[in-house]
Amino acid sequence: MPKASINGIDMNYKVEGRGEPIILIMGFSGGRMSWFLHTRTFKKAFQVITFDNRGAGKTDRPIEPYTIKTMADDTVGLMDYLGIDRAHILGVSMGGMIAQEVAINYPERVKKLVLGCTFARRDETSGHSAEYHRLLGLAEDCPNDVILNIPIDKYMSTIYSLASGNRLVQMLMGPVAMIRFKLGNNTGVKGQLEAILNHDTQERLHMIQAPTLVMTGTEDRLIKPSSSEVLASRIPNTRLVKFEGGAHAFFVAMRGRFTKEVLDFLTAG
Repeated sequence: MPKASINGIDMNYKVEGRGEPIILIMGFSGGRMSWFLHTRTFKKAFQVITFDNRGAGKTDRPIEPYTIKTMADDTVGLMDYLGIDRAHILGVSMGGMIAQEVAINYPERVKKLVLGCTFARRDETSGHSAEYHRLLGLAEDCPNDVILNIPIDKYMSTIYSLASGNRLVQMLMGPVAMIRFKLGNNTGVKGQLEAILNHDTQERLHMIQAPTLVMTGTEDRLIKPSSSEVLASRIPNTRLVKFEGGAHAFFVAMRGRFTKEVLDFLTAG
């Protein structure tokens, strides 16, 4: 798999298909391989670019602090490396945060924007759910340093269990996540978590110029579904789509409808 030297890191990426470029940005701790089922559909109509964010997969895990803005700069740096002037940008969860920063800071680089199961700010109507805080033993208004001091295996098993609406997946993924992060290099995971906790675009959302599609699952137990309503209310020229009964990972569990909604949006005049 090729790598590009961008913004001080070596980034793992892949380009597939032909047509207008679409860049897919995965969420917290996920790598480009998480898109493999979606890519099979999207590459029939688009040139699809997937990559591992800094701190994940085969991309470097630098030790300096991470920010969502830095990861947005990484994304645009990859566009520069590939000679892509303008692209559709699709991001889910943390990837949606990165996509927001790309659209705000590089409006001329974004043709259309798709945001899934993500938020602009953590507050009473937006951000992580009450269940997320309860399972971690935290108050909803606890400071960032308290969250960052939670053992990473406990944090990851909680995230994985909440992301899926499938109970069997929840029971299986928690222990798998615990083993994985006990054995792995957690520098990137902690860096990404710190970036998420400091993410705040709410007062800048009006700066997004690209036509935008916002999607959420109504039964998201990780991120409050109302977070997407906030995004849709503040970003101009936005359409909000709710997936009834969808969990946080609705874009996987309801992949057929998800890809259809995206394709219909991107190909509309």
